[in-house]
Amino acid sequence: MKKIVILDAKTLGSVDLERFRAFGSLLVFQTTTVTEVLDRISEADIVITNKVVIGKNELSAAKNLKLVCVAATGVNNIDLIECKKRGVAVCNVVGYSTRSVAQITFSSILSFVSKSCYFDNFVKSGSYAKSDIFTDLSREFSEIAGKRFCVIGLGNIGKSIYKIAKNFGCKVCYYSTSGENSQKGYKRVSFEDMLECDIISIHCGLNEKTKNLFDSGALARIKKTAILANFGRGGIVCEKSVAGAIDDNRIGGYVTDVFEAEPMMSDSPLLS
Repeated sequence: MKKIVILDAKTLGSVDLERFRAFGSLLVFQTTTVTEVLDRISEADIVITNKVVIGKNELSAAKNLKLVCVAATGVNNIDLIECKKRGVAVCNVVGYSTRSVAQITFSSILSFVSKSCYFDNFVKSGSYAKSDIFTDLSREFSEIAGKRFCVIGLGNIGKSIYKIAKNFGCKVCYYSTSGENSQKGYKRVSFEDMLECDIISIHCGLNEKTKNLFDSGALARIKKTAILANFGRGGIVCEKSVAGAIDDNRIGGYVTDVFEAEPMMSDSPLLS
């Protein structure tokens, strides 16, 4: 009977995991720390993980391991090279979150552009009720229609973002991180042209070509009013550099739901 281990069930929400018992014996851990991984997968045939990292050391101890299932789209938490060496298959969940990621991307960008949090607080604080002109003109906001909008990464999510941005009236293009992806019906631009866009939305994976794609050099060349949105992976944007750009008013803003270290560290430059 195959041994199935789930390392971080708590991150999966209200999912019925009992169905996995039809495929073998099941061992479920709600969370797993870095020091616990090796012992917990040592006898497993199949490992299911969402956020737990499985590297070379852990794989070397898992002599029976045949399959790693990542309960997400990105697989940068798995040592793919070592898995290939050992004949361990790696599967992910493609397309499961396309619409939800597109939704959170635009809700975040629109909230930032429209200063929604500020105006929400303005009303809730009672300032709106006290205003003799019942409005607040201290914060300007703009429309995204007519803005140059660049999508980085033209997978399922990237294509969805591209189409929605077009529906908002944006002038949309995309940048291929591999330099090899050209698709009919989608306008491809160079890295330099991408840096000239008003809104840059990241939806690619983290690899040797995308790590620190937005370092201090790239951030120094983007428009001072540009909005950089990262919904791909934290390591694509250098957090120290983007925090410095924000502090120095060299960028319009940074919107993200991913971080270089997850969970986010208390000393993250984005918090200071």
